[in-house]
Formats: sequence, C-alpha cells, structure tokens
Amino acid sequence: MGCFECCIKCLGGVPYASLVATILCFSGVALFCGCGHVALTGTLTILETHFSTVTSDHAMLTDVIQLMQYVIYGIASFFFLYGIILLAEGFYTTSAVKELHSEFKTTICGRCISGMFVFLTYILGVAWLGVFGFSAVPVFLFYNMWSSCATMRSPTVNLTDVNSICVDVRQYGIIPWNAVPGKACGSTLGDICATSEFYLSYHLYIVACAGAGATVIALLIYMMATTYNFAVLKFKSREDCCTKF
Repeated sequence: MGCFECCIKCLGGVPYASLVATILCFSGVALFCGCGHVALTGTLTILETHFSTVTSDHAMLTDVIQLMQYVIYGIASFFFLYGIILLAEGFYTTSAVKELHSEFKTTICGRCISGMFVFLTYILGVAWLGVFGFSAVPVFLFYNMWSSCATMRSPTVNLTDVNSICVDVRQYGIIPWNAVPGKACGSTLGDICATSEFYLSYHLYIVACAGAGATVIALLIYMMATTYNFAVLKFKSREDCCTKF
C-alpha cells in the first residue's frame, strides 16, 4: 500500500461530524462561560450603583451571581473533558463501522459504552435547551432598557416629560420591592445606558446566548453521529452472530 492509499484510509476513519461538533461545542461553551461570567459581574455593578444602593437589599442576588459564576467554571471544565471523550469515542465507532467488513470486531462492552454516550448526550442536549432559554432572559431585560433609552434619544418622538420613561427592575424579581431606588427614570436612565458596564454587559449577554445556541447545535450533531454509529454497530453485531451458524 502506497503513501497516498494509506492517507486516504486514515482520512476515511476521521469522524468529521464529531470533529465539527467538538469545535462547535468548545466554541459555544467558551463564549457562554467567558461572556456570561463577565456580564454577570457587570450586571451586579449596575444594580449596586443605580438600582439598589443598600447592600442588604441585594445580598441574596450577590450570592446567587457568585454561585452562578462558580457553576460556569464547572461547566467549562466538564465540557472540555466531555468533548474530548466524545471525539475519541467518535474515532472508535467510526473506525469500527468502516472496518466491520474485515476481521475487526466490536465487543459488547464497547457497544454499551456507545449507548451510554448516546443517552448522556441526549440528556445534556435537553438541559442545554433550558440553558439557552435561560440565557435569553437577561438579553430581554437589557433590551428593554436599551429600547427605553433609544426612545428618549429619538428625534422623531415627541415627549413632553422625559422623566415619564422609567425602568423598574423590581418588577422582574431581581431585587426586592423595598430596594432603593429600585427604578431609573429620564436622564438617570440615559446615564445608565451610556455607561460602559451597560454597553459591555448587554452585548456579552447576546454573545453568551449565541454560545449556548451553538452548544445546543453541537450536542444535536453529537446525538445524530453517536446514534447512527451505535445503530450500525448493533446491526452489524447481530449480522455477525447470524453468519456464525
């Protein structure tokens, strides 16, 4: 066998679907975790400065944000290892599917491991759908503030009283109703929208939401690839049992 034929054979065993899913998964998780961590810090700064000046009013929120940041660390570490494991499993199953027509055989243990990854990836895909929906919530809240500020700056809008435009974050349940001041109106709201923390956090939440969506797509690709390989391996194993008799 020449060098060219050997390269073609090696490339035939590459799990391209799993490779694309791994790159997409790493990118999505990195965007979600990195941008989400920084955006949470910026959000806490905005709330402490403009919406809840008393520390005791948002003490629970501070603890929740810190807990979410620790969870982000765990998510990043877990998916880094899980992506590598799925890629390795993709190499194994793809090679098995390609080489089953020769003397290469799979084991029951290998098929059970492949089935376990199919089930676990499905569970993670459903969970990340929830994460994707949850990550859209801060985007919606920041968009409401941004649109209110854009309304005040619009030259086509005839406003008799700019202070009539307000954003009350207490209605979203982020801070308690007794938080002071709890809302921002008029020029105060415009000043908040002009801060770097607001601009950065808003766009980082958008990127984090996009990262969560990319991770969902990556897990869907993983599910399709692992399910197909598992089904082929299971079918071929039954075929081999039939040919023994």
